[in-house]
Amino acid sequence: MNNIRHSIYDYLIEEGVSATMAEYLNMLVFLAGLLVIVFVVDFIIRKLIRVTFIKLAHKTKTNFDDLLITNKVPRNIAHIFPLLIVIEFVPVVFYDFPNFENPVEKALKVFAIILTLWVVRSLLNTVKDYLKTLPRYKDKPIDSYIQVFMIFAWVLGLFVAVAIVSGITFFKFITALGAGSAVIILVFKDTILGFVASIQVSINDMVRIGDWITFEKYGADGDVIEINLATVKVQNFDKTITTIPTYALISDSFKNWRGMVNSDGRRIKRALLIKQEGIKYLTTDHVERLKEIQLLTSYLESRQQDISKYNADHKANKELLLNGRNLTNIGVFRKYIDSYLKQHSAINKDMMIMARQLAPTSQGIPMEIYAFSSDKRWENYEYIMSDIFDHLLAALPYFDLEVFELPTGAIAIKN
Repeated sequence: MNNIRHSIYDYLIEEGVSATMAEYLNMLVFLAGLLVIVFVVDFIIRKLIRVTFIKLAHKTKTNFDDLLITNKVPRNIAHIFPLLIVIEFVPVVFYDFPNFENPVEKALKVFAIILTLWVVRSLLNTVKDYLKTLPRYKDKPIDSYIQVFMIFAWVLGLFVAVAIVSGITFFKFITALGAGSAVIILVFKDTILGFVASIQVSINDMVRIGDWITFEKYGADGDVIEINLATVKVQNFDKTITTIPTYALISDSFKNWRGMVNSDGRRIKRALLIKQEGIKYLTTDHVERLKEIQLLTSYLESRQQDISKYNADHKANKELLLNGRNLTNIGVFRKYIDSYLKQHSAINKDMMIMARQLAPTSQGIPMEIYAFSSDKRWENYEYIMSDIFDHLLAALPYFDLEVFELPTGAIAIKN
């Protein structure tokens, strides 16, 4: 190299170029030659590595190597070899200008850090894409893990780069940085909160990709489609997208429907509001008429025998229905609901089935149904619940009961 440099220098001097200008032109010639070599080497190595990876991808069954190519891992690795050539020949190019050599070497070291981070990022993205193709990792917040690691990597790379440019050792730089930690915490507050939240969400298995969640504060009601360091994306059932801060999952209350989805049924919990003025004791004639309802026949016969025996033993005066024990229309209706649910084909018989009367309100007495439909799909669930209440609303008049309704304008005019 020295012979070539001297030959070029002597030629320029012979052509009448000044010594200083000859040194500059000598440097530019070597710099241009180095750039040409670097670009040629980069092109050849990039093609060779890419072709090699493509051949390996075709021979293997796994799609991991295909994802390596998609995420440009071979391309980023190929840049390492030209960079090593440049670092090796920088002293040769700037032989006559040692003042330029030090800044250029620092710039190349900083670029080496950035290139390393590119390679790491492309590898991590490949791992992320590959894990998402595996069934057991599809619902895991892999994006959060990748982002957390990359944030640490970029911060570390930034610190090393600043230490290189400033000319101080890395450990001294970190020590000096400790004094400004309060400012760093303030600037990266959301990132730190998101990082802590991501860890807690993952460890406690609070949310997975694909979970149906309801978050009233943010108007979210749908399936989780993405979990990353800063946000959780929810696709609502109206196909809109709601973005929720990740740290809100641990600071606020939300509902995760995963337990229902994984269970054997979906809960039906709804009440009929029954007019209180329609509640009454049942006479013998009324009981006989209700015996025609097949679901109540055996129950009414058994209860009627028990009540008659009790009243006879206690010599109850049945000229007044209030005396002794009696059946009520709302009690028999409650039993009818219970029997109807237990024989309904869409109700899960292995889970709780209950018809209960809640505390009276200003709008009537709530008769609540508590049961679980076997089919958990939303559309079918709504159909099953509507079918049950259609039947019960139509059955109310057979028990001389009515549903409470607030007076409308038409009723007021009619009265």
